[in-house]
Amino acid sequence: MQPNPSFLDQLKQGFMPILASEHGKDVDHFILLIHWLMAALFVGWFGYFCYTLFRFRASANPKADYVGAKGKLANNAEIAVVIVEAILLIGFAIPLWAKAVEKYPADKDATVIRLIAEQFSWQARYPGKDGVFGKQEMKLISDKNPLGYVESDPAGKDDVNSPPKDIHVPLQPVKLEGRDTFKPVIIHLTSKDVIHSFKVTAMRMTQDCIPGMSIPVHFTPTKVGKFSLTCAQLCGNGHASMNAMFTVDTPEEFEKWIAEKTSKAGGAPQSFE
Repeated sequence: MQPNPSFLDQLKQGFMPILASEHGKDVDHFILLIHWLMAALFVGWFGYFCYTLFRFRASANPKADYVGAKGKLANNAEIAVVIVEAILLIGFAIPLWAKAVEKYPADKDATVIRLIAEQFSWQARYPGKDGVFGKQEMKLISDKNPLGYVESDPAGKDDVNSPPKDIHVPLQPVKLEGRDTFKPVIIHLTSKDVIHSFKVTAMRMTQDCIPGMSIPVHFTPTKVGKFSLTCAQLCGNGHASMNAMFTVDTPEEFEKWIAEKTSKAGGAPQSFE
């Protein structure tokens, strides 16, 4: 697990949770801007509240005044808040979303995973050395075939299933678009039963897992460590146990982990329950 950051480290990142993804800096910056706006609103409206308590106190206004304040301060303040919120939306939120959508990494340049959610566990599937997943069909799901892979498909012979609640990705330095960075991760999310939600706070990543749909998300890890994966959608009585360990390994550690799972599988996908 990652060590607890010092007070100075927490202060530098605005007391936000541990950050371990590239796009997370933009997310944290946006959240901090919203926090500053909320702080300004709190101070402003609390000050206005105290002013009204004093201005319209009973001793100074023995007779009720049904008209109240006649100034334009309140209206102007509300207009200013709307303008600031529009700037946050148009100037920060939409560009942040557009950046994530437009700069989608190619499969050949990324670590690609299929992650299946079910009450109350997570299981990942990795392509073998050929980089191609075997075919999957939901109707084939059973106790012995929890991910519904097609046994006759040769592309799936070298695929690897992780143990339940144990997901690994590599922190692999690469050069993309002329800059030094780390290898992106693409995760295709789906669910076998109800709606779940993939949430790894350190990656600043949350996405619902919908039955019958494969929803891709991508991010670039920047830090080795073990991070908590939780379900952010109420999914049943065992929702509190709907968690997993999301591990970012060095390239060597990841290759060793994959090799161990491949040897256990005997060259074919299997469940590690």
